[in-house]
Amino acid sequence: MSPFSPSIAPFSNGEDSEASNPMGMMMNKFLETRTVLIFGGVDQKLAERVTAQILYLDHLSNDPIRLMINSPGGHVESGDTIHDLINYIDSPVAVVGTGWVASIATHIFLGVAPEQRFCLPNTRFLIHQPSGGAGGKASDIAIQAEEIVKMRERIAQKIAAATGQPMDQVMKDIDRDYWMSTDEAKEYGILGTVINKASEVSF
Repeated sequence: MSPFSPSIAPFSNGEDSEASNPMGMMMNKFLETRTVLIFGGVDQKLAERVTAQILYLDHLSNDPIRLMINSPGGHVESGDTIHDLINYIDSPVAVVGTGWVASIATHIFLGVAPEQRFCLPNTRFLIHQPSGGAGGKASDIAIQAEEIVKMRERIAQKIAAATGQPMDQVMKDIDRDYWMSTDEAKEYGILGTVINKASEVSF
């Protein structure tokens, strides 16, 4: 599917009407307000859609972009793409968490400065180490295990740099699922501000 098909991005191909594709029309309306949604599992398809939308908005102007995140996490490299893209573009970005921001979605959330990290009151946050289902020959399993260890350290370094937490503390914290409330996430350095209204988001 094209990243600019009406179901996921800014353009209509003329084949789908508003009645037959209301979600596509709604997504277009969100883009008009320079808002991009990251809802559900993070995978290659979502990364392609979010990348296309962010690059499109950045092409239109360098006005601020708002990312709304409600995600259990997912594929690490797909999350890396969105995280890195936030810094690649010229437009300022604010992230707004809602529901839950977990695993690699937290990595995306940490892609902006602390003062640009917001969430709604009932949001929960999760950090943990990456997991993988190693399979195949023993030599392949060993390679995969080594890559997971490297990935774990890299993610821990990102969390430490974005939160101000010591690296050894982050490594300890992500050893198991580490859930945080808004107050705990703010104290940890993940969250900047809890908001109730869209007007409270600043860039």
